[in-house]
Amino acid sequence: MKKNKKYVFVTGGVMSGVGKGTTCSAIAAILKAKGYQITAIKIDPYVNVDAGTMNPTEHGEVFVLYDGLECDQDMGNYERFLDKELPQDNYMTTGSVYQHVIEKERALKYRGKCVEVVPHIPLEVIRRIEKATRKSKAEICVIEIGGTVGEYQNILFLEAARMMKIKYPGDVLIGMVSYLPIPDKVGEMKTKPTQSAVRTLNSAGIQPDFIVARSERTLDQKRKEKIATFCNIAEEDVISAPDVDSVYHLPFNFEKDGISRIILSKLNLKTKQNDLGKWKKFSQAIKSLRKQVDIAIVGKYFNTGEFVLSDSYISVIEAIKHGAYRNKVKPKLHWIDSLDFEKDKNRLKELRKYDGLVVPGGFGERGTEGIVMAINFVRINKIPFLGLCYGMQWAVVEYARTMAGIKDANTREVDPATKNPVIDIMIDQKKKMEQSDYGGTMRLGNYPARLKKGSIVEKIYQKSSIVERHRHRYEVNPKYIKKLQDKGLVFSGYSPDKKLMEIIELEKKDHPFFLATQFHPEFKSSPHNPHPLFREFIKTAIE
Repeated sequence: MKKNKKYVFVTGGVMSGVGKGTTCSAIAAILKAKGYQITAIKIDPYVNVDAGTMNPTEHGEVFVLYDGLECDQDMGNYERFLDKELPQDNYMTTGSVYQHVIEKERALKYRGKCVEVVPHIPLEVIRRIEKATRKSKAEICVIEIGGTVGEYQNILFLEAARMMKIKYPGDVLIGMVSYLPIPDKVGEMKTKPTQSAVRTLNSAGIQPDFIVARSERTLDQKRKEKIATFCNIAEEDVISAPDVDSVYHLPFNFEKDGISRIILSKLNLKTKQNDLGKWKKFSQAIKSLRKQVDIAIVGKYFNTGEFVLSDSYISVIEAIKHGAYRNKVKPKLHWIDSLDFEKDKNRLKELRKYDGLVVPGGFGERGTEGIVMAINFVRINKIPFLGLCYGMQWAVVEYARTMAGIKDANTREVDPATKNPVIDIMIDQKKKMEQSDYGGTMRLGNYPARLKKGSIVEKIYQKSSIVERHRHRYEVNPKYIKKLQDKGLVFSGYSPDKKLMEIIELEKKDHPFFLATQFHPEFKSSPHNPHPLFREFIKTAIE
């Protein structure tokens, strides 16, 4: 008999940011360790067709898949935990679902029927879930429904989950990740918000099969009993999920409460193998680290009100951690808004405190002169530097201004009228910009590059050609390449036709580690397979 596909939906209760994405990632990693073929899907309740046009300080990082789709940062979590690349079939938004249904209606694919929000939108969601599961040849698909239960935005996705549970009895599970607060003045862990969230989920026709209970501390037996009693589930189906220092402790932590046993038994499956040893070993290794490396991240997407939103650069953060763990050190990250240097250039001296500096991706004019000042300081003072996409472009601008004598060098993105655009818009992007065609039109996804023989990057990669993920509209202007090379800047990576410069570096005799990429290496890093550029950057920072 043909085996049925299995589906595990994960919803969120009480508040946003409760950890649905990392919960899905950990569940997927555990089920993979139990011997099953796994895939993971993210459903975003935004009307945006993809995540490419969303503000990083509001939504967090835009993650790019290998086939070019701009999506939610949780797709990056799934890839890191599963250690595999996922296709664009595994991501959907409200906008993309509605867009497809409307296009289908315009093409008479509904054969004259009245097309309605229900059932046609949930049916399209189900079609996408089944397609992604089938194409990936997965046995179990883990699906995260974005948002919080009770919101209008995700009710149609909950309806899809409800319909699938009826369609495939015994093959669909629904879990809720909820939060149990411990108010300071009360001093007791409270279950009422979770009870309320479950009742709201019940009102959508769904009863959760298990609850992942997030809190500052581990749940006691009393709290498990209360959740079980008032949420209509068994005590053993309540998984304690206390705060942890690293998300990479989660697979091992969840398994302490038997999450795989709960899920597999409810899906009528057996454990094929028990290969959680590497997660246990990795978790223990992180806890045992004593030596520290201090890395500064100079960016422009940190502040949201009075708070710091590190999610804007989550893949960069995780890639730094992967590189640090491989070098057996604990990373301490320091957030620096580039505007601080523009307001007070004396603050540049603070960069001496750090072992290395990373300038991540970005767009627009805000804070760019501060970025240039920071890059200049670490280059002159020989502090290890890694620039990513936008970071490479401003490193080229800095070098052109200070070393190549092009005092007014700039990027056309910031100054369209600049006389010396050392960074210019890509030829194929000019028409798109003129037509205001912004969504999903950048140079996106995997592209090959060749590495210069004898270069630092060739030694790091230990190969002469690579494939990396991109997300940009601008490039190094070919007209200035020779002049920059004559002044010592090494272009060590380039497209196969040698028209697009992919990597710059300085020779070891000039700087211990000064390297920047037009692509985003952070998108291809995982805890068990750190990206070589981050690994070597951290190694040099330690030295």
